[in-house]
Order: sequence, then structure tokens, then C-alpha cells
Amino acid sequence: MRYRETFDRELRVEDAWIPTRDGQTRLHARIWRPADAETAPVPALLEYLPYRKSDWTAPRDAQRHPWYAGHGYASVRVDLRGSGDSEGVMLDEYTATELADGVDVVNWLARQPWCTGKVGMFGISWGGFNSLQIAALRPAPLKAIVTVCSTDDRYDNDVHYTGGAVLGIDMLAWAGTMLAFTARPPHPTSVGEDRWLPMWRERLDALEPYLHTWLAHQERDDYWRHGSVCEDYGAIEAAVLAVGGWADPYRDTVLRLLEHLDAPVRGLIGPWSHQYPDRGLPPGPAIGFLQETLRWWDHWLKDEPTGVLDEPRLRAWINDPVPPATSYETMPGRWVGEGTWPSPSVSWDERPLGGPADEPVIVRSPLHTGLDAGRYFPFGNATDLPPDQRAEDGRSVCFDSAPLTERVEILGRPRVRLRLDSATRRAHVIARVCDVAPDGSSTLVTRGVLNLMSRHGREQAVEWEPGTYEDVEFELTGTGYAFPPGHRIRVAVSDAYWPWVWPHGERGQLTVRPDRSALLLPVRDPGADAARAPITFEEPEQASPLAVTVDPPAEPRPERTVTHDVATGEWVLEVDPNYGGSRTYPDGLRYEESARETYRIRSGDPLSAVASSRWTIRLRRGDWEAEVVTAMELRATAEEFIMESSIEARANGETVATRAWHRTTPRTSA
Repeated sequence: MRYRETFDRELRVEDAWIPTRDGQTRLHARIWRPADAETAPVPALLEYLPYRKSDWTAPRDAQRHPWYAGHGYASVRVDLRGSGDSEGVMLDEYTATELADGVDVVNWLARQPWCTGKVGMFGISWGGFNSLQIAALRPAPLKAIVTVCSTDDRYDNDVHYTGGAVLGIDMLAWAGTMLAFTARPPHPTSVGEDRWLPMWRERLDALEPYLHTWLAHQERDDYWRHGSVCEDYGAIEAAVLAVGGWADPYRDTVLRLLEHLDAPVRGLIGPWSHQYPDRGLPPGPAIGFLQETLRWWDHWLKDEPTGVLDEPRLRAWINDPVPPATSYETMPGRWVGEGTWPSPSVSWDERPLGGPADEPVIVRSPLHTGLDAGRYFPFGNATDLPPDQRAEDGRSVCFDSAPLTERVEILGRPRVRLRLDSATRRAHVIARVCDVAPDGSSTLVTRGVLNLMSRHGREQAVEWEPGTYEDVEFELTGTGYAFPPGHRIRVAVSDAYWPWVWPHGERGQLTVRPDRSALLLPVRDPGADAARAPITFEEPEQASPLAVTVDPPAEPRPERTVTHDVATGEWVLEVDPNYGGSRTYPDGLRYEESARETYRIRSGDPLSAVASSRWTIRLRRGDWEAEVVTAMELRATAEEFIMESSIEARANGETVATRAWHRTTPRTSA
């Protein structure tokens, strides 16, 4: 990493209040810009998040916003309504209010005397989502965006559902995280000593766990269509640089945007986790991402010839084979380029799972199948990625190819087609593709889920008729991977994947006919790059890091543990999400964070599944202290989900609010 301490233009940092259209609510912003921008105006760049610029994202913000400002931009970080130091309340993700506020911010930036009138938006995850969503609303000043680790489909490619199935691991965990996050107070230093407590009380009074809403919409309805830009790709006119990582769950968005957008678009997919590609967190290699985005901004916002449209439509990393591990400092592999997507250099290779004489096989996996799935959102931590899959393979039905005689490279989204029957009206099917080495080790390459209730479309729930065979086909997540000679390609099929997939209420089994089933691989011609110049990137560069002190936890504990009670048959997965822990900032703010997620199940009882989340957050500066403690639990009967949540908020040791919720909702398709 190269740190940039000085720039050609002197920088100024200032806080500002941005009015919204209702005339009553203001959003708090921090602006980094050249000091002379009022006489030599610059374009503006916006990052728009609920994660609190004054503490949680401050280290990351310091890496990029001053860097952009030093290269001739006003780089602006805004807290969403009801978060951080902004006024108002926050009621859900990506609401119409949030997006309308974002349009207001874009227009306000364009009107400032230090702005040329042209605006770009960027962000990772939430900020990547709303960059796309606000682009679809087409505010005139918004000319280009950079969306990183985001989705175009809020229902089938986010933290709530996958393949029509409830994401047990993140539906609950993210709802618990957001309950704790939305309950944090504003800072007295930003909003005033006399205003922070009334603002906090307003937030706490408005709290309602998002889980209640998310589980009330188990099919793809209007609630999920809102904010899903896949509903109308043509609404986006701003230029889009879409970025993802093969270790991130949102990577398929890049491929869909390349295929469907009419607006100028380029895609970049590396080996990365859910992080900006310049941060150097596993898996690498990191790239000079800020320089790459600067070329994008300079082209679209300054009309400078930077050559960004001369780049391949898709630049993607092909992972070379590796032994299974939960973390890789650097993934071996290489960059490839595709001039169009879908690409003529990628063809479909259909590989039958069995021969004509193969008999049907029974799939009835133990319900703890999936404990070796790894983290849904890898963040670059030591236990994020899936370990050796041999134990998972043993709990599944596996179909192996013969040893490969030549290297097989794939790029895109594999598909699995299965002829199957279900013994119950509600069931899931999960398929994993693994690279099996000669020593028997099994590396997960990709996977996919299908709730059989949604096999005819995510908008409807159609029960299975037991005793009836049907062909079902579903996509696995995208990947770039090279299988070497001598290895085998394994397809592992299960009907359970806890805690990623919340089990249906009845124990069932699948009958699969291998002779009528197949794996479809997007095989890439390894000679497709012969005439193309090598794809390279600069060394990562950032602004000087913020002087934050990260303290070790008072009671060190593992990030991820699995325990098995042999007597009861219960399996327990405990996870520390490890978002950053406790730290002290240069202004004296002490931010303490402790979280734990727990997932329980007994192998033969789908109704034993329980997921829970617990958070404690403390903020201290001088004689000011605020604390938030939350708990959330999800369990189910055969007919309904049961949700229990609670929160306690304290200021300087005095209770500000206590809330508790008990909710149930019918299981319509989940």
C-alpha cells in the first residue's frame, strides 16, 4: 500500500447540513474539497450511508474521500436520515424517503458554488445499492456511479432470501445488526449538547425490527420490487462501473448489469471479499482501485480522455486451484477480459450426472448440513471462507466426473438441472460444485439454492405433488475458476443447508434421477486472450490512514466455533461477526462493539432451528457515554415464524428506553 500525504491542491474539510424537500429534516454531511474550489469549481462525489461517518466508517472514509479531493473533486459523505448525525428517523432499508433524500442531496451538491454541476455517486454494499437506485431515478446532475458489492435484485440476491428460501444466517443476523445500528445516538459534538438526547429519543421511539417486515414478504412482491433496478434496467442512464468479488455474495449483479444495461457500463470482478478492492484484506491481490475509479470520474465528470471505454466490458479474475482454506492472503490466478457479455468465448458444456442405466438416488441430508458453508458475507477475516468440504460432501449425494485430462476454465454462472421428486410438499434442493484433488480434499467452487415452492417463479408459492417427477433447473453463483488436470468436478446435492437456509417445517427427502440430470458449466476458451494486451492495475494508493487505535477484546474468543451435543444431537454454531471491534479515535471518542450470533439445530428435527443475535455498543467521549444492548431470536413452528426482540438504551448510566417485541407471521412459502 502506498499512502499519499500531499496533493497538488490544498484541501479543506467542513461539515454541512443539507436540507431535504420536506423543509423540516436535514442530513449531516462531511465534505472534503480543494480549498480553492469556490474560484475553480470541481465535480462532486457522493457516498450516502447509514453507517455513521463520525465513527464506524471513519477509518475507511479517511482512505478515499481526501484522496478524491486531492485529485480535484468535492468528496462528500452523508449520513442517511435517522442515522449518524442526521435528523429524522430510519424505518427500513432503501425506502422511498431514503432515495428521495438522495436525489435532494445530488441536486444540492450540484447547486453549490464550488461544484461544476456534475455529480458522481459511489459506495460499497448499502452505498452501492442506493447508487444504483438513485441512478434509476435520474436526477439530472448524476452522470456516473461506481457500485461495489451491490445488488440489482433485493429479493433474490440480498441478505433476506436466496433461491426463494429464507437466508437463516443473514435474515436474522442482519436484522439484529440493524436493530443495534439504528438505535445508536447522534454525537453531541455534531448536533449540539442540547439536541442529541431528544434526537435519540425520537429514533428509539420509532424503532421496529426490520425482521418483521422482511418475513412478512416471503415471495417476490411489490415490497421487494421497490429498489430492485432489475425491474427496469432502462431507467438507468448514468454511466455504471460495477465491481464485485468472487468471495462476495453480490457478484452476480455485475454480470447481470453488463448483460442488461443500455447505459455505458463496465464490469470488474476480482477474488475479493465484501470490501473495497484496494484495502488489502484477504483474499487478494489488492489493486489500485482509487486510481481506477479516478479514470472513470475524470472521463464522465471532467470530459478527460482516460481510455476507460477502451477497457474490456468485463475484466475478471480467474482463480487457479487451491487447497481448501478459510482464508487466503492472495489467490493465485490471472486477469482476463471480455469485450462483450455474454461472451462468445464462453460456451455451455453439459455434463450428465449419471449414465442411462443409473437408478434413482435418495437425498436425505442431516439437517446440520451447511455448518461448513463459511460466512455469507466474507469480510476478510480468518474464518470467513468454506473449509474442506469432505464432511459436507459426506452429508450429501455426490456425483463425480472422471479425472480431468485437461485444464477446464469456467467464467459465469453454472446451472444444475435435476429430475427429481419430493416426498413432501415443501422442500429445498441445494447444489454445490467442488474441485476434488487427488488426495480427496474438496474445495468449494460455487453453489446454489432452490426452494421448490418457488420453482415456477419467485412471485408465487406452488407446493410439490409428492410422487411426481419434475425437471427443475437453477443457477449457481457466478465464478471464475480453473480445474486442473487430474482433479475431479463434483456436484454435491443436499436437501438441507443450515444455517444458510431455514428448513421447512417437515422432514422430507428427494429422489433424484441422475440419468436425467446434468451440470451445465460456462467453459471459457483459454486462448481467448491471445491477442489481448495483459490486464494490469496500479499499486493500491490511499490517503494517509486515520490514527485509530484498535484494542484487543477484554475476553478473546474464537470467531467461529461448532459444537455437537452427542446426547441430544444438537449442533451449535457460534459466530463473532468481527466488524472491527473496539477502537479509539483521534478526537477522543471511544467506540466499543461486541456481537455474537448463535445458530442451533438438531439433525432430525427441522422445528428445532433457532437463530439469535446479541449486540452491545458503547460510545464514550469525556463525560458523555451512551450504550445500546439488543437481542433478537427467530424460531418457527410448522405454521409460523416467531420473532422475539428487545433493546435497552442508556445514557451516562441512566435508562433512556427499553423496548420488547413479540411477533409471529405465517409461513407462506418459507
